[in-house]
Amino acid sequence: MGGKIRQWRDEFLLHNRLKLISTTEKSKIISFINSIKPLQTEHDLIRLGGDSDGGYLIPNDLDGISGCFSPGVGYSASFEYDMASFGVNCFIADYSVDALPISNQLFHFEKKFIGLKNDFMYMTLDDWVMRNTDDNQELILQMDIEGAEYESILFTSDNTLKKFRIICIEFHNLHLICEKSGFDLIHTTFQKLLKYFDVVHLHPNNNVGFVKYEGVIIPEVIEFTFIRKDRVKHRTSVLQLPHPLDRKNNPDSPDFVIPKYWY
Repeated sequence: MGGKIRQWRDEFLLHNRLKLISTTEKSKIISFINSIKPLQTEHDLIRLGGDSDGGYLIPNDLDGISGCFSPGVGYSASFEYDMASFGVNCFIADYSVDALPISNQLFHFEKKFIGLKNDFMYMTLDDWVMRNTDDNQELILQMDIEGAEYESILFTSDNTLKKFRIICIEFHNLHLICEKSGFDLIHTTFQKLLKYFDVVHLHPNNNVGFVKYEGVIIPEVIEFTFIRKDRVKHRTSVLQLPHPLDRKNNPDSPDFVIPKYWY
């Protein structure tokens, strides 16, 4: 389906759906966007992972990080491979695959999803981190779990979250902030993260589209990078997006240039 037709379809469906449900005030959406604008810090951004889907921009503050936790690896482990090149143990989990696409002596794979319980298919982020680290370690989290990130973050203890110096998460279904229930879930998740972390980068995934709600363009999927607040001394506004190191998730589709009111 062509991009313009898909965009029209999504906007039409959203418009008609919003007639039937409780919607979010535009002022709340603008306030939310303002709260998650990325900041420039003293840590320059570097790119780890491939030149398309699976690559992320992170702050160049890796010294002392000993563990990377990466749920939702799928069929690409380029980010984890680059982390291992720094001597970082990579703990990788995904129930949807039987093995990793590449091997490395620093990779530790578990065939499980991250969820709200511990059983044969799921494990909590708290349990996973507790079993593999001690309290003195500095960690990085890279999460792409197809919409389950909201409940997973909300269910994770603050003590576990604060062990991560850097967090990269691909947030899905962000257009649901137009609905009251969706806004409450997404806003609450980000507020939990923003207690301890600053947003330092965002990049829309061009594999999917966006919706336009009361004149506000909202990408459906955005990759966010966070750094723990205690690692930052200087904060200024980001003046340019996309970042020069950003790459299209889908090389065969046009990149999505996010509107200026997002940064």
